[in-house]
Amino acid sequence: MTKMPAAHDHLKSALIVAHDHQLVNVKTAAHDHASAFNMGLAHTIVGIVGNVISFGLFLSPVPTFYQIYKRKAVEEFQPYPYLCTVMNCIIWMFYGLPVVKKDNILVLTINSVGLVIELLYLTVYVVYANDRKKRLGVGCILLCEAASTVVIVLVALWPLYTHITLFVGITADVFNIIMYAAPLAIWRKVIETRSVEYMPFWLSLAGFSNGICWTVYGLLQFDIFILVSNGLGALFGFVQLALYAFFFFNGHRKTKDQVKQPPQLHLSHLPSGPSPSPSPLPA
Repeated sequence: MTKMPAAHDHLKSALIVAHDHQLVNVKTAAHDHASAFNMGLAHTIVGIVGNVISFGLFLSPVPTFYQIYKRKAVEEFQPYPYLCTVMNCIIWMFYGLPVVKKDNILVLTINSVGLVIELLYLTVYVVYANDRKKRLGVGCILLCEAASTVVIVLVALWPLYTHITLFVGITADVFNIIMYAAPLAIWRKVIETRSVEYMPFWLSLAGFSNGICWTVYGLLQFDIFILVSNGLGALFGFVQLALYAFFFFNGHRKTKDQVKQPPQLHLSHLPSGPSPSPSPLPA
């Protein structure tokens, strides 16, 4: 008879321990869920901010195209930066599709908008390009880009191809790094002239901010492809701002009458690219 209470106490203790373990598991699951929610929310907010900055960079060439419209001529203006941006946007749009990488809708949206804007710029260029060779050149390059896109998509979606994210991500990174490195020509001009006349400060700052924003976006859910190219973009942007600061305080100052303005070179992001300093888009 004395063994029954002991067995009852043992069972009661076991039930208490099991209940405590269950409570701990529930609390742990709730904490993990809350952390995942907060991380997802931060990821979304940073992505939205990145979309806004990239959108501003896509619109940065508007004054240049307004001048083309007013003059009814493209003069010495070159379309190549915009053609590069078209291809960059297409590849990042593909990367943003769920079939390539899930939860990348914000990469898809900004690059879709960017593609439309860049094609509008090129339409204005073709309309006001008085030289038939220039119009044909733009058309031929766009056809080549379309063909390249088809090849990339077919290779990525090949039934036996199991590394679609890796393939598309590396391709997108190559284009994005080229876009971010495009201002190197402007850096050379600034160093040669010891003047910041050719490097707009606010556009340089926006490009740097864009790189930082998309780098954080890539870190929050660790997307190595968004992280690498935009991390380098942020580094390029920092160097560009440092270059601007150095020659602003130590370089030559010229009046507007003394400065012969170069042909405008904008590359809208962005990812943005990712500009007078070209700007890439991501991501």
